[in-house]
Amino acid sequence: MSEQAFKPETLCVQGGWQPKKGESRVLPIYQSTTFKYDTSEQMARLFDLKDNGYFYSRLANPTCDAVASKIAALEGGVGGILTASGQAASFYAVFNICQAGDHLVSSSDIYGGTYNLFNVTMKKMGIEVTFVDPDASEEEIAAAFRPNTKLLFGESISNPSCVVLDFEKFSRVAHAKGVPFVVDNTFPTPINCRPFQWGADIVVHSTTKYMDGHAVAIGGCIVDSGNFDWEAVADKYPGLTAPDASYHGLTYTKAFGKGAYITKATAQLMRDLGSVQSPQNAFLLNLGLETLHLRMKQHCANAQAIAEFLEKDPRVAWVNYSGLPDNRCHALAEKYMPNGSCGVVSFGLKGGRERSIRFMDHLKLIAIVTHVADARSSVLHPASHTHRQMTDEQLLAAGVKPDLIRLSVGIENVDDLLADIRQALEA
Repeated sequence: MSEQAFKPETLCVQGGWQPKKGESRVLPIYQSTTFKYDTSEQMARLFDLKDNGYFYSRLANPTCDAVASKIAALEGGVGGILTASGQAASFYAVFNICQAGDHLVSSSDIYGGTYNLFNVTMKKMGIEVTFVDPDASEEEIAAAFRPNTKLLFGESISNPSCVVLDFEKFSRVAHAKGVPFVVDNTFPTPINCRPFQWGADIVVHSTTKYMDGHAVAIGGCIVDSGNFDWEAVADKYPGLTAPDASYHGLTYTKAFGKGAYITKATAQLMRDLGSVQSPQNAFLLNLGLETLHLRMKQHCANAQAIAEFLEKDPRVAWVNYSGLPDNRCHALAEKYMPNGSCGVVSFGLKGGRERSIRFMDHLKLIAIVTHVADARSSVLHPASHTHRQMTDEQLLAAGVKPDLIRLSVGIENVDDLLADIRQALEA
């Protein structure tokens, strides 16, 4: 049976690494920078991309490749690549098909670091962005496109505003304009949402979050569906459809077919920029993936109970969690994520920003940390922390209210978490 035939639970445990006779049942850590060959010709063919294999861990490593293959199988893609962080994954996913003079369109409800990457850093590289409201109509989103637009970007569930993206609406616009639809699927993970089924072409992850699940290893991943026809719009994507001088005129789409996008990201971007995930971190990530299907159920169950409690508490001004029946994203979540969304709840307290901060300072079990989406419950005030570089106007455009508290609900006993929230509200 091929990996694609297995259910997600089986892939989490046994995907990616298929040991042969006498090999380690557990994925080994190939903690080596280099790999030996018998002849110069063997090595030369690797450098020309004529043979598959390993020669330097900045480009590829067996441990990293096994984990990338597992994530690609979970998402239903044709190939994947691990990166050093989620930020690197988002950057590579865009830079693999954009260059100076190009433009992209992105949902405005995205992680603050990604917002700055697109709006500040990539602008310095000559790549411009237009942000659109995820609730905008197809016509309004299409109006943001330019002749040099190369992709449309969004987050499955936005961080930290917890807005569920309408995949089909975004994919219709992207494909009508002849560009790929790129989705950050970090929060729901492929256990709860598979964007390729709803028209996405490329998926990125911060594997640092639920996939790792234990806050021990920074990492990212890019997965390609293999569905976007680069040759059909060849003039837009010369990096994939025209000869690459750095590989003796090789053309990725002709040489690698559906694997063109990931091969280029590996052979060109990782070669030149080097944001590679270490084999040790990939090994730790794989341990997290083995229990991902179990943990996501508990994250969602705990978050649902806490969201329901907060919604009924008179001291709480508002709660945003798609599992609540009256939430504005509930119908989208039911459609795209029927088994649950994620464990992140956003809410605000009556009394505004300062009271929200005081509430956080009185929590005892739930910790104030920058991190989100791991086994331990944590809390953050984005306007003061992760999004503090943004103006009030930019915050509101990104769906971040000044009083917004991002509560990342872990897998502890929910009664203990509720007790901590109660005592902090009372304090």
